[in-house]
Amino acid sequence: MMPSLSASTLRFLKDLKVNNNRDWFQYNKPRYEAARGEFEQFIDALIVRIAQFDPSIAHFKAKDCVFRIYRDVRFSKDKSPYKIAMGAHVSSAAKRSEIHSRAGYYIHLEPGASMLAGGAYLPESGWLKAIRQEIDYNREEFKSILENKDFKKYFGEIDGEKLKTTPQGYPADHPEIEYLRMKSFLASTTCPDKLVTSADFLDHAANAFKALYPFDRFLNRSTE
Repeated sequence: MMPSLSASTLRFLKDLKVNNNRDWFQYNKPRYEAARGEFEQFIDALIVRIAQFDPSIAHFKAKDCVFRIYRDVRFSKDKSPYKIAMGAHVSSAAKRSEIHSRAGYYIHLEPGASMLAGGAYLPESGWLKAIRQEIDYNREEFKSILENKDFKKYFGEIDGEKLKTTPQGYPADHPEIEYLRMKSFLASTTCPDKLVTSADFLDHAANAFKALYPFDRFLNRSTE
């Protein structure tokens, strides 16, 4: 039987949202550990599926990719101690601290707001410059990736914060100026709770990420 995510895991996250305090969490620690264990099993199975088309991530385990549920509240006005979602980011980055240095595969589990996503989130200046150059040099390939029927089926259009001005080194009338103005290159698709808790969700996530792979590969290739 394929690993799946249960309604009880979503129910724990829903309850945590309205009881975001240490006393409640400690009392419900067994529920958290069961939910986390289930999520990690799912991510391990998903990594195996992703590795079939992207072998660069094959050596990772869920424990390398799943985010901590504890929030860093040192510089936040919101002092809630726990995140109200579970998340994992699978990429070929060597260290957890470098997850935003490579495009990868992100899964966000939250009642009513779950999603699958990927791409480059606010890449550092060197990578951003390289991505823009890659788009400039290979614009037809980039557009063909975004117009691929499977990519559009799952992710539609890419999104991301944009410059208000033209990036340095490119003319304002560049045919791909709207892509070149982007500061993030993100693809995402929402997942209703009914889908998340279905027996088909592992297949759905694997197929979505397979459709995402050429986009991630294009972004990562810019620095190779």
